[in-house]
Formats: sequence, C-alpha cells, structure tokens
Amino acid sequence: MVRVLIRLGIFLGSAALALALAALLVRAFHLEWAGLLVAIVVFAVVQAALDWLVRKVFDRSAPAVAGVAGLISTFLALWIASLFPGGVSFDGIGGWILAAVVVWVITALLGWLGTRYLLRPYERTHAHTPKNAR
Repeated sequence: MVRVLIRLGIFLGSAALALALAALLVRAFHLEWAGLLVAIVVFAVVQAALDWLVRKVFDRSAPAVAGVAGLISTFLALWIASLFPGGVSFDGIGGWILAAVVVWVITALLGWLGTRYLLRPYERTHAHTPKNAR
C-alpha cells in the first residue's frame, strides 16, 4: 500500500511540476492557476489510463512503439484536460505539440528520479519485512 502511495505521489507531483513548467516555458500553453488542481488530476488520471492502454496494445506487437507510449498519452491527456474549463488551454496546434513534448520530458525525468530516489530506497529498507507486517 505504501508503494502505491509513493507512486501516486511521484505521478501527481511530476504532473503538477511539468504542467507548471510548461506554462512558464511555452507561450502558447496556458494553465489557469485557479483550475490547477483540476488540471493536474484530470491530466494525471487520463495520462495514466492512456499510457497503460497504449503500452498494452503496442507492447507485444511493436516494442518500439511502446517506447513512445508516454508521448502519445501525454498528447491525448493534455487535449482531454483542455476540454475541462478553468484548467489548461492552447493557442493552436503548435502550442499543444510543444507543451506535450515539454510535459512528457519533464514527467519522464521526474518519474525516473522519483522512482530511483524515493521508491527504491523504500523497497530496499522493506525488502525483508513480511508482507503482512507492512
């Protein structure tokens, strides 16, 4: 259960930071601060579901395509998040594409760092603890 919570924290934290940084770096991408929480939750939930689905569909048939599943799910998740008012918006397709790439790179990097420095140390310290004692 703790591992799930750590993963959830890493995922939501990286989504929040990535969306905020994309809003600062990409002029055609807008994040309304009043709708920040809605945008983060919608983006994170949609991206997690789409990433899982794309990986399941393409993992066996085309492993190379599965490698870009994160980018595909980021494009779709940003678009779906933009359908909710008060969250994210774009000034054209260029803003959407650039924001998706920025968000994808940041979430991938933060996800890797979070797993390495938050999840793995937890797993190492609890490796010998019986499951029912966790």
